[in-house]
Amino acid sequence: MRVLGLNAVFHDPAAALVVDGVVVAAAEEERFSRRKHGKDPVPFSTWELPVQSAAWCLSSAGITADELDAVAYSYDPSLAPPLDPTDIAADDWEGLRTFYAQRAPLFLRTALPGLDPACVRYVPHHLAHAASAHLAAPYPSSAVLVLDGRGERASHLAGRSVDGDLEVLAIQNLPHSLGLLYEEVTEHLGFRRSSDEYKVMALAAYGAPSFLPEMRAWVAATGDGGFRVDPIDWGALVKRRSASEDWGPEHADLASSVQIRLQEVLLDLTRWLHAQTGEKTLTLAGGVALNCVANSVVAEQGPFEQLWVQPAAGDAGTALGAAMHVAHSMGDKVSPMASAALGRGWDDADLEGWLLEANVAYDRPDDVAEAVAEVLAANGVVAWFQGRSEYGPRALGHRSLLANPGFPDNLERLNRVKGREEFRPVAPMVLADRASEIFQGVMPSPFMLFTHRVSPEWAPRIPAALHVDGTARIQTVDAAEEPLVARMLEAFARRTGVPVVINTSLNTAGRPMVDDPRDALECFGSAPVDALALGPFLVRRPGSKG
Repeated sequence: MRVLGLNAVFHDPAAALVVDGVVVAAAEEERFSRRKHGKDPVPFSTWELPVQSAAWCLSSAGITADELDAVAYSYDPSLAPPLDPTDIAADDWEGLRTFYAQRAPLFLRTALPGLDPACVRYVPHHLAHAASAHLAAPYPSSAVLVLDGRGERASHLAGRSVDGDLEVLAIQNLPHSLGLLYEEVTEHLGFRRSSDEYKVMALAAYGAPSFLPEMRAWVAATGDGGFRVDPIDWGALVKRRSASEDWGPEHADLASSVQIRLQEVLLDLTRWLHAQTGEKTLTLAGGVALNCVANSVVAEQGPFEQLWVQPAAGDAGTALGAAMHVAHSMGDKVSPMASAALGRGWDDADLEGWLLEANVAYDRPDDVAEAVAEVLAANGVVAWFQGRSEYGPRALGHRSLLANPGFPDNLERLNRVKGREEFRPVAPMVLADRASEIFQGVMPSPFMLFTHRVSPEWAPRIPAALHVDGTARIQTVDAAEEPLVARMLEAFARRTGVPVVINTSLNTAGRPMVDDPRDALECFGSAPVDALALGPFLVRRPGSKG
């Protein structure tokens, strides 16, 4: 079967293609349109559709729309409350996006010419999230937990998967939503709602949970697999911060209180789910599953022996989940997701063509990994563009900005390069076979979805990799899966004695992650970095380090 999955209208529009049960391509629309999260800078835009990402998925596999067996759309209009647009206020973004989500399948008529409308399958939003976890994970059975802002009428699903079949055990209906709770506090703290939750997670480490008693009164598990979230007057706790104001200790305290209460409720939910299923493995998806601090608490304090989190856990991942769900329902044996590197890639000739067109000086070293390690050892910053782009929000060694972790100023330096808030941490990548001597926590961690404590003897050697609470969100690099990245780390370790390199996403503030060579060259031209490794080629800034 050839199944195209789509997430549309809601944030993070995306497309994914599954052929004969194998994931062959997946990409987010933002990488093509260059609009982060697929929306304009307004409270909520519902207009971006995954037209370019869908076309690329099909062309990458050499198939046309009329050759598809199914199009899986990760939203079921029949499950959403009916809406009349004349009854929706102009500033009711939730109502507007729900209305347009119900009408979004109409775009298929023009976006996929030749498509048979009978091929379209509506997959409930949380089933799509769930499939992106339990079908993509390398386990024949697992408990499954989905938590996000909203989808049709619900915000949560808990279940058990055996051989790809999902038994739903609990659903939490709206208005109760842990994802919307986090969105609300994100907006109250002066950040962008439904986009900047990770900033609140980072800010939480600077505060104390002084508002935890109130949060425990308002947010709680209900003992039946669900939870309640009462209406909260955030202004009664902390005055609303505008985006232009500096944050203070009271803002960090509120972030800390919400973060810790989220972790406590997740532990309650996972304990209930474990008691119902007896499974050893928990697979996770939904936007809340991108909270790597909470994931680590569940892994270390929860009842499951192992956790697997979908790297595209947000709404972009529902395109993949919808495609996998429909492929499984149509009889295909769906293979686990082998890698997050599912996006666009270019061969060496194409990359050199871009360099020639840009008229920049470059060379082709004998080994670009060795050359980059040399620049990093000299405390240079390197833009790293290799292979196929990552699916999901984490840079995993394909579209990365690299730096030396041994210089404490490099955290501030990278945040300046990217135009980010000063409290934001950067993440280290580490050789998998050396990770346990430096970090404690979930191993392996190839998708950068957990936080880890740093061994005391290593903390002074990698100060730029540490968050204010002494933790680091690591990516473990297996040489069998990522040979080029591993070779670069080995070369850096030979020069410095440290098998760790700082890895943050290759982009600047407000822009999506770099995806194609033009993006990489533009970013290199505008950001103060020392070198660009574009495939096997190296572009050096005149007078740069290394």
